[in-house]
Amino acid sequence: MIKKIAVTLLALAGLSQTANAVDVIAYTPPFEADKQATNIQYQPLARANQPWKLCAVYPHLKDSYWLSVNYGMVEHAKKLGVELKVLEAGGYPNLDKQQSQLTDCRTWNADAIILGTVDSLAYENMLTQLTDDIPVFATINYLDTSNKDSHDNVIARVGVDWYQMGYQTGKFLAKRHPKGSGVITVALLPGPQKRGGTKPVVQGFYDATENSDINIVTTMWADHSKELQRNLIQQLLATDQHFDYIVGGAVAAEVAISELRANHLSDETKILSTYLSHGVYRGLLRGKILFAPTDKMAQQAMLSVDQAVRYLEGKPVKKDLAPILALLTPENLDSRAIAESLSPAEFRPVFRVEAP
Repeated sequence: MIKKIAVTLLALAGLSQTANAVDVIAYTPPFEADKQATNIQYQPLARANQPWKLCAVYPHLKDSYWLSVNYGMVEHAKKLGVELKVLEAGGYPNLDKQQSQLTDCRTWNADAIILGTVDSLAYENMLTQLTDDIPVFATINYLDTSNKDSHDNVIARVGVDWYQMGYQTGKFLAKRHPKGSGVITVALLPGPQKRGGTKPVVQGFYDATENSDINIVTTMWADHSKELQRNLIQQLLATDQHFDYIVGGAVAAEVAISELRANHLSDETKILSTYLSHGVYRGLLRGKILFAPTDKMAQQAMLSVDQAVRYLEGKPVKKDLAPILALLTPENLDSRAIAESLSPAEFRPVFRVEAP
């Protein structure tokens, strides 16, 4: 109960800060490979000039990461006095469903679409066909804008470099096990193989651990669902191979806690997560998870709503924004970073916010 209250209070504290400036990274020129990063203080809007219709499309709402994204959007939409419609595809494999949902946004006469894509290349030369002339704002997951169609339709984006999420996780582990300290074994469970941000996460982890004594014995892929990740971990533990660490996405990390406990392996195998969730936060609090970076998903969601409204009202828009990563351990649980990341414990998905 104490932990539940703590998460709720932290999230509410983060909400109270959305009226004030937040520290973020702005990239210039936006969307370019050689863009330069500058730390800025971003001032969110206090109120919209009219009740704009925003349509948000997510890959899924199966874990608390996207639930926290939902929270950040819902609260800022309420604050600004705009209408928000939320659609979710049900998982990263469901590209056809997400594409049809973009058409649903158009049919609903959305003024702007906020898109958390299931695949960075999913909409190459297709956005105009699906969204017509509705401005699109990419959120969380990287959306490629190198082709003309996407470049013309995607106005702005908010998102972390997922390579850095994997790199920082690997860097933490490499510092614990530098070259010559004794080889340790790792099982890597990053998530879906061809969707979301898993490819750059894995590359970042490989690069950070290259000159260390970390041996990645196996990499196992599955969508971010507890059932699928539990199946992978059970397969892992059914082998004769000893693993010093399980490193995975938040769902894999959450499931690993109970599976290791059930197999009396909690003292032998440690857990790292490549991103934060409510379950990962509880694991950090209890010392069951050693490390997790957070990309402040509730803050990112707020920024995406703010970008869309600024554009619709002809106000200056920072077109390429990212949160400042926070690196969390049981000894370092930054309260503000948690507040900018997680929804309150009692928050449930909201699919419609009506304008006042």
